[in-house]
Amino acid sequence: MALPACAAPALGPPLQPEQGAPARTTCPRRHSRVEAELAASRPGSVAASVRASPPRGVSHGFNCRPLQDEPLKASSSLAGAVRAPLFALLPRGRRRRMHDLRRRWDLGSLCRALLTRGLAALGHSLKHVLGAIFSKIFGPLASVGNMDEKSNKLLLALVMLFLFAVIVLQYVCPGTECQLLRLQAFSSPVPDPYRSEDESSARFVPRYNFSRGDLLRKVDFDIKGDDLIVFLHIQKTGGTTFGRHLVRNIQLEQPCECRVGQKKCTCHRPGKRETWLFSRFSTGWSCGLHADWTELTSCVPAVVDGKRDARLRPTRNFHYITILRDPVSRYLSEWRHVQRGATWKASLHVCDGRPPTSEELPSCYTGDDWSGCPLKEFMDCPYNLANNRQVRMLSDLTLVGCYNLSVMPEKQRNKVLLESAKSNLKHMAFFGLTEFQRKTQYLFEKTFNMNFISPFTQYNTTRASSVEINEEIQKRIEGLNFLDMELYSYAKDLFLQRYQFMRQKEHQEARRKRQEQRKFLKGRFLQTHFQSHSQGQSQNPSQNLSQNPNLNAIQNLTQNLMHNLIQNLTQSSSQNLSQKETRDSQRQKPGQGRNESSHASNGTHDYIGSVEKWR
Repeated sequence: MALPACAAPALGPPLQPEQGAPARTTCPRRHSRVEAELAASRPGSVAASVRASPPRGVSHGFNCRPLQDEPLKASSSLAGAVRAPLFALLPRGRRRRMHDLRRRWDLGSLCRALLTRGLAALGHSLKHVLGAIFSKIFGPLASVGNMDEKSNKLLLALVMLFLFAVIVLQYVCPGTECQLLRLQAFSSPVPDPYRSEDESSARFVPRYNFSRGDLLRKVDFDIKGDDLIVFLHIQKTGGTTFGRHLVRNIQLEQPCECRVGQKKCTCHRPGKRETWLFSRFSTGWSCGLHADWTELTSCVPAVVDGKRDARLRPTRNFHYITILRDPVSRYLSEWRHVQRGATWKASLHVCDGRPPTSEELPSCYTGDDWSGCPLKEFMDCPYNLANNRQVRMLSDLTLVGCYNLSVMPEKQRNKVLLESAKSNLKHMAFFGLTEFQRKTQYLFEKTFNMNFISPFTQYNTTRASSVEINEEIQKRIEGLNFLDMELYSYAKDLFLQRYQFMRQKEHQEARRKRQEQRKFLKGRFLQTHFQSHSQGQSQNPSQNLSQNPNLNAIQNLTQNLMHNLIQNLTQSSSQNLSQKETRDSQRQKPGQGRNESSHASNGTHDYIGSVEKWR
């Protein structure tokens, strides 16, 4: 495009190629970009200053200079020349497009600047609002006025700490469970840990009539003596957990020594190298794997005192304990255990000095184990020892001819076994139920006067509970274990009656102690009141009479009441001492008895001595 004549003087002389720059060709448009880059790279040139300057419309300070509607800087081979006349020489369409591009760039920069400044203003306003709120809440800050920088930092730290605590609380305890627990803790008293463990009703209606001797089970167990606790462990009743509690969770003067990697623990008596516990985790299976009542009663004395001479054997008390479980749950748990390969082949089943023969006790499987057997096959075996296992292991098998089923009819045999199991269970020192872990712990502690370190845990989800069976299969399992069902009903009734009896006795004892403490405090108050009045009367008798003419009559009445009270207490104490003297007259001298009776009649001093002695 040829330039008009008027534009030639404005442009000045033509540009000469610089030294070291590439030579100009006949086509200026092709090399205009290269020349512009070379001009911009030279320091001090106009193009370099244009390139280093900020975009148009956005200066170093916001709103410090208004936006100007000027044409864009040209970056061509004519860099450094006057740009306004050159921009005016462009076609109108191209000038419009360049103007729109400039306005777009300025509008984007303006939006970014407005957004940054708006966010800063919003944060500043929020800070002032929070400062005003906290100044209203905390009071002393309201009189300060504008908060200084340190107060702002402290306020921000408190807000961040509160938000962090809320986030942590929601992470640890989501939902409203924690809030409900806190409300229950403040609104209701501490619940009874022994109440409704099996989700049944708290009120228990007994079905059997037991005597006071059957309900009151308190064993005078002396761990330093010769008594022995024998644990009868029935399969799949939670006996493993209870056995671990016995060796690891009891507060003892000399705790059991349990080494890492070993199942058995050493439970010696204090000062002796002799065990006080006969169980799986203390002595091992000394009488056979899961020995029953018949085996233990004949085996334990021989194992404990077998090496001693019969004349040197101490007179021991063997306190038998055991754990029972719901028959259906126990049966399903044993089936699942057999499915995993359990056989209990090491069980001896010794009765009358001999184990049963293969004809008396056939096996239900032919291989090494019965792993993977279905439930129907497990129930179909007529020789399965899982049927009525709890009655068989708690009864005296010698009464029915051991495992010989031809000794008596089946109906008579079942009746004898059930009555024997009930009698042995009732006369045991202690038995617990798997479904009542906390009550089991409570009764054991009250029976043996031994406390556990940590409370028992009630597990309602077990392998047996994961087995889904219909009503027909459950009825069949109950039919196969009808003796165990009858025994468990009897044991549950006796267990809960013992628990209620012990709790009532504990409450009565606590009530009696509170009444004795009230009587003691009342007596001390009357004694102190009487002594203070007598001292005040002896110091200022004339002043007291002048101030209150009826004071003498009131003091006489108080003295008479105190005299009668002390006389009654003295007479009761003298009667008690005289009864004690008559019982111990053979061991005491007559002069000593008279001396004690004379001392007992010494009024107030005797009363104080008797109260201090009771305290």
